[in-house]
Amino acid sequence: MKIGIVGLPNVGKSTLFNALTGAGALVANYAFATINPNVGVVPVPDERLLALARTVKTTKIIPATVEFVDIAGLVRGASHGEGLGNQFLSHIREVDAILHVVRCFEDDNIVHVSAKVDPVEDFKTVEVELILADIAHLDKRRAKVAKMAKSNEPELLAELALLDQILEHLNAGLPARSFESDSMDPNYLQKVHLLSSKPILVVANVKEGMDLEEDPHFLALADYFAAEKLEVLPVMADIEAEINELAPEERDSFREEMGYPESGLDRIIREAYRLLGLISFFTGNEKEAHAWTIRAGSPAPKAAGAIHTDFERGFIRAEVISVMDLVEFGSFAAAREKGQVRSEGKTYIVRDGDYIIFRFNV
Repeated sequence: MKIGIVGLPNVGKSTLFNALTGAGALVANYAFATINPNVGVVPVPDERLLALARTVKTTKIIPATVEFVDIAGLVRGASHGEGLGNQFLSHIREVDAILHVVRCFEDDNIVHVSAKVDPVEDFKTVEVELILADIAHLDKRRAKVAKMAKSNEPELLAELALLDQILEHLNAGLPARSFESDSMDPNYLQKVHLLSSKPILVVANVKEGMDLEEDPHFLALADYFAAEKLEVLPVMADIEAEINELAPEERDSFREEMGYPESGLDRIIREAYRLLGLISFFTGNEKEAHAWTIRAGSPAPKAAGAIHTDFERGFIRAEVISVMDLVEFGSFAAAREKGQVRSEGKTYIVRDGDYIIFRFNV
């Protein structure tokens, strides 16, 4: 699953990418320092996996992961090719969700493409380009569907009517993610690859020492998204990037000294994972403790297939217990003796935090 990091140039996208991944992408004080997207795979922090590893007495830990893609800055006119916009927009089309970085700090030493820091307008600039790109994309699809709909096939006529509704919505300056229709297939917007339909996580890049309860930039951004019920996550990208350069054993103590006990990055990673509608289930023994990624709502055989296709094909049953209950009992055998392990069949919907042993035969 891919999360695309987007925003205007010089808002801290590559700095945040480096903080998340430790990949060392180029950070520069000029637009379009990033041309080709940088890609990094990040483990999802999960204390449950560490607890499981201690319980099954293994030192090999395999976490769930999220892939982040650092995409070049978009500028006004990107949908018409400004700043290599068409190329960059195509990179966004390939991701599953968007992490939109917005600059919420003043700094005369860091160039702003509009010469003025205005987080709400900056966000709107990028979103408008995504909407305009979607309009152009749907206009082409509509022309094709309209031509085929001359056959009067009900499905084509229904899609044509739906396209007109979506285009009206987009032309009103509204993103596809806020479009609703009782008659629409819930997967239709994804099927037609609309940029503005992608789930979005908004990150405010703030500076050390800012009072977020008083800062006008952050408050304006938070107020703007209150109507959409979207939370804005504040992160000090430059500080987080510096901390990530330290040895792992030094990071926690440095955070405590700085007064930042919780990593903003961990929260971003967890929220990105949730944004994609993903959950983790666990397996583990003395060889390894493993967190597996599946879509929320997946039945047990589909979860088994995440481990190996043979597990899904020959699925018999799943022996299930909450991973934290397993930790509390100390072992799977002890939990089974106390009747805490459930035997579940093909219709069981896997829950986040399940520890599972799959029984199968091929």
